[in-house]
Amino acid sequence: MKQAVAISGLHKTYRNGMEALKGIDLTVSEGDFFALLGPNGAGKSTAIGIISSLVRKTAGSVHLFGHDLDREPGLVKSLLGVVPQEFNFNMFEPVVEIIVNQAGFYGIPRREAYARAAQVLNLLGLWDKRKGMARELSGGMKRRLMIARALIHKPRLLILDEPTAGVDIEIRHATWEFIREINRQGTTIILTTHYLEEAESLCRNIAIIDHGKIIEHAPMSELLQRVNKETFVLYTHGDLDRLRDIPDCDVRRLDDSTLEVDIDRNQNMNGMFARLQRCGIEVLSLRNKSNRLEQLFLDLLAHKPR
Repeated sequence: MKQAVAISGLHKTYRNGMEALKGIDLTVSEGDFFALLGPNGAGKSTAIGIISSLVRKTAGSVHLFGHDLDREPGLVKSLLGVVPQEFNFNMFEPVVEIIVNQAGFYGIPRREAYARAAQVLNLLGLWDKRKGMARELSGGMKRRLMIARALIHKPRLLILDEPTAGVDIEIRHATWEFIREINRQGTTIILTTHYLEEAESLCRNIAIIDHGKIIEHAPMSELLQRVNKETFVLYTHGDLDRLRDIPDCDVRRLDDSTLEVDIDRNQNMNGMFARLQRCGIEVLSLRNKSNRLEQLFLDLLAHKPR
């Protein structure tokens, strides 16, 4: 499969001697939906900044769709759309003008730019807001405006840097459905997010960066198979004092009606339910305390055995 992104030996050292990136190697296949995850300060934003020409690298190489960032910076920029974390458009400019002016940076004629703006604003539910000032939009609409602006020149690679931060659940899910469709149509996507359940459900491949180094780079399905244990929260009805009657009890009592239990990957959860039921404790509902990727992510950063 052709590579959308090929990064080799990427270093970034700042004047104060801080190493943000320590020789990372990273590849993203064309058409992939790829997650780049890591804690704050790990180097995610630096890597994205270098790919998008906002940060100057100290050493290494970056290729997008076979084109060298150093030798063909203009061409590489034309292949890329970036949705940054922070709003960085003119809040006192009409929505449609923000999109059309962005198209102008890529040499798109104004008439064509308006046609493209109508298309992306309609797709993202912003067409009826096109004449209003950007500052009048809700937070979720501003996020969608950022995505529309990044898509106006039809990039082959879209980088989403925390694109749903602060957005309510309904808008977040609507945004992801739109992004899924963009990916289905062939656009390669790199996502950074702190909502790890989103990365698990959306992305096919993943890299985890910590202290400027890639510590994992694998298919999402392969990575999740390493999770040996999940923690569930159980909401119950019954006398939890009777837990002492269960031999080798491996559940933790949180309050008078809530339990926490660790379940191994190969363990049958029905057995746990049966043990509780024999003590007169009925499980009314349950939820994951953390999703599988979150658990693995925490284990990797703590260098715990899996």
